[in-house]
Amino acid sequence: MENPFKKAVENNEEIEKKEETVTEATAEENIEEASEENKEPEKNEWQEKYETLNNQYIRLAADFDNFRKRQEAERESLLKYGAENTVKKLIEVIDNFDRGMKAIETVEDCEKLKECYQLAYKNFNDALAKIGLEVIPAEGEEFNPNLHEAVMQTPTDEKPENTIIAELQKGYKLGDKVLRATLVNVATAP
Repeated sequence: MENPFKKAVENNEEIEKKEETVTEATAEENIEEASEENKEPEKNEWQEKYETLNNQYIRLAADFDNFRKRQEAERESLLKYGAENTVKKLIEVIDNFDRGMKAIETVEDCEKLKECYQLAYKNFNDALAKIGLEVIPAEGEEFNPNLHEAVMQTPTDEKPENTIIAELQKGYKLGDKVLRATLVNVATAP
């Protein structure tokens, strides 16, 4: 015969094991749920930060695109109308040439013609000087390869070596930029 108490003790042990397993499983589920609950706010927080940064990036990209378009429009405008002030100053010169042409029609004296020409020439040079155009000084100056282009060299004792003897063609600069170098004849040692 079997011991009835033994079965009861075994059943109790099995029940206790089942209860421990259930308790452990429930505890693990509770821990997982708690960690998931903790993760959700972190996910939401990171999601919000991501969305904020993404929106800032999109706005910045749009601002930059607008800036680029504005700069391009200003550049086109500058290229199209940049010479406006220059042309306005040259219009005065054209007016003086027109007046001179009308005056020449009735003039028979060559001196008057020379005077009109010199006046128009001076007016034109004054207008270019207002724009910023300068003649590069040459004759008697020391040769400077940044400003002058030597097309001739003449051996001489009359002038020091590397001194410009003659200006063959005028050179011009606009501010600090050389537009055309002066063509010169440079003295060399005999």
